[in-house]
Amino acid sequence: MPVEITWWGHATCTVADSDVRVLTDPLFARRLAHLRRRRGAVPPPEARRADVALVSHLHADHLHVPSLARLAPGTRLLVPRGAPRAVPGLRRLTHLLLTEVAPGDVTPVGDLVVRAVPARHDGRRLPVGPHRSPALGYVVEGEARTYFAGDTGLFDSMAKEVGPVDVALLPVGGWGPCLGEGHLDAGRAAEALVRLAPRSAVPVHYGTYWPIGLDGVRPHEFHAPGEEFVRLSALRAPEVAVHRLEHGESVRPGATR
Repeated sequence: MPVEITWWGHATCTVADSDVRVLTDPLFARRLAHLRRRRGAVPPPEARRADVALVSHLHADHLHVPSLARLAPGTRLLVPRGAPRAVPGLRRLTHLLLTEVAPGDVTPVGDLVVRAVPARHDGRRLPVGPHRSPALGYVVEGEARTYFAGDTGLFDSMAKEVGPVDVALLPVGGWGPCLGEGHLDAGRAAEALVRLAPRSAVPVHYGTYWPIGLDGVRPHEFHAPGEEFVRLSALRAPEVAVHRLEHGESVRPGATR
């Protein structure tokens, strides 16, 4: 069966491969602290159906305990090593099969293999404080090799640590007007395509959540990153097929090698 990617918004995607459903950074909230969902409906119940859920790092828009609590009993959950110590709410999710992973760890799930890879991003739960875990990306290996980057900046060993891959799910924006260190914007994400050379790519982590009260502040920073990624990718990595999805939309990239 061809690999199918569904983007539910922000960094939440379903990767269906080899009859296994993989869910990335589940976030099913209409509002999260100062953020409000500005585009796309809250994902429907079918979005919560997964054989394994992957959490890339501890930030609350990626590790959202109330969303994880809505996953079905018996769902596998991969989190960065040390996450239960840093986020005590994870310990209450006794209905899930939780595994802590670090870069290089490999986890079989059905006919898939999930490989944790490094990410260049702040691994702390809060902007200050001692609680941190390594920020991760994941490569899902089955009919295709699908890279979910989580949140990351560019790093010198990206091609070596991550590749080769067929499909890249890359963050191209954020939830505010400015992106700091350890993030990809549309231009840096296009550079990541040059380094990774996948056959297909899907931009994620943009155009979903925006701070309350900032609707009129640089709105292009909210709306434009996906289209800008398509434009820049065509210039820098024209051999890569880029699929800009709407919320809830799916694509079958046909990326098997």
